[in-house]
Amino acid sequence: MKAGVLFLAVLLAGCGASRGLQPAEGEPLPVAPYGATATPTPADLLRPQPQARPGRSDELLRNSEERRSDEFDLPPR
Repeated sequence: MKAGVLFLAVLLAGCGASRGLQPAEGEPLPVAPYGATATPTPADLLRPQPQARPGRSDELLRNSEERRSDEFDLPPR
């Protein structure tokens, strides 16, 4: 049983692409998005947008603040 799971894990680990992504032979890149001045390259398409990976905020809470009342925080019935 353990050998089968180990074999499956090794098999799945080898499924990743080891070289850069390219369009299929004879297929063009996707057309430029509406309003874009140029067609994006594969590297541009693979780079995450800021909304997908927002920057980290390291600002610490300096002053404690009282929470405002929550009118929806009702006792159970």
